[in-house]
Amino acid sequence: MSSYLQNSVKIDLTFADVFAGCGGLSLGLINAGWQGLFAIEKNTDAFETLKTNLISSQRGGFVWPSWFPVMPTEVVSFLTDYGDQVSQLKGQLTLLAGGPPCQGFSMAGRRTHADPRNTLTEEYIKIVQKLEPRFLLIENVQGFTLPFKKHRKGSEKDKQNPYSSQIIDQLKLLGYGVFSKIIDLSNYGVPQTRKRFILIAIRKDDPAFTKLGSETPFSLLEANRASILASKGLDFDIAISVKEAIGDLEVSEKELANCTDSPVKGFKQITYNSDSFSSPFIVLMRKGFNDAPNSLRLSNHSLSTIQKFQRIMETCSSGRPISKEDRKRLGIKKRAITPLNSNLPSTTVTTLPDDIIHYSEPRILTVRENARLQTFPDWYSFTGNYTTGGNKRKSECPRYTQVGNAVPPLLAEAIGLTLKELAS
Repeated sequence: MSSYLQNSVKIDLTFADVFAGCGGLSLGLINAGWQGLFAIEKNTDAFETLKTNLISSQRGGFVWPSWFPVMPTEVVSFLTDYGDQVSQLKGQLTLLAGGPPCQGFSMAGRRTHADPRNTLTEEYIKIVQKLEPRFLLIENVQGFTLPFKKHRKGSEKDKQNPYSSQIIDQLKLLGYGVFSKIIDLSNYGVPQTRKRFILIAIRKDDPAFTKLGSETPFSLLEANRASILASKGLDFDIAISVKEAIGDLEVSEKELANCTDSPVKGFKQITYNSDSFSSPFIVLMRKGFNDAPNSLRLSNHSLSTIQKFQRIMETCSSGRPISKEDRKRLGIKKRAITPLNSNLPSTTVTTLPDDIIHYSEPRILTVRENARLQTFPDWYSFTGNYTTGGNKRKSECPRYTQVGNAVPPLLAEAIGLTLKELAS
């Protein structure tokens, strides 16, 4: 391995992140003591955020190979352009992390087999075959486990076979023991009622597989949950509320200033004051960072939008999506919109800013508030535009989208610590 790594560093716990996005999964693994080799992400905006925080900065946790340019790269071109170098790493990588983009499987989307993003599971398998890592880690939405019952040619049996089953079957054929589970992220310090499909695979000829015995990686993860949360100063049996996560970012009683990191002028942001409100979770997010976080830009809502949000907050139940009856009563066509409850975890953070309304202020959340709900620490800065629209949606990945698509680092760290225990 040393000939393919800069500085000839010998590392025991290595990972590569495929479909890496803005780096949430990588950050969690690095915090758990893993060393990143490289990350594959095709989108320029998302890769720039990952690079800024985890590759170019002093906090970075990657030992990047000299043969692989530090730049956005598609999975297909990675295999085509660097196949020989990747083959040199066969059997030397500890963990291949990352899952195919989730949008094609999301219950909020169209869920068609024709979605080109779904074919990326096949490219993932090709990388597994090239590298033969000891461990695999895949995260995806719940819809990854559900069949596509329509929009597909072929037999009825084929239509009923979800992508999760297909990838599990292929990994078993490649010699892996495969374990999967739907996990409620609120049990791992993430202040959201967010459920995700997690797959962990271990080579059957690896000592870690024998070490498991009658256990599974998920039973070990659950056994470690209390100690992991305690090490973070968080409660084991009480989910973190929205107020505990973002209470210091409220507009109320704060001075506003011109937004300092927006490519578009005319926006305001709060003047951050760390003494305004605190909680164990906020202390964790602020650890080792005394400055104001970036991505605090407030939306310029019209008066009619503010009034609409106020009516929703005053007349609809909080903490869950507004009902069909309420949407009809208020003349709202949008299907997914949730006014938060300050005493409960947030609903799932998505890529759409107006899916969620603040619990006490008639506005959408800032990128930083969404990042807090996704457990990104305050030092982690997001780059690029805040939002996009029109045809640019196909090529740009603005900050709201980066955050909504990310794997929460706290969950990734908990899984990384458990796999680290098995790998040793």
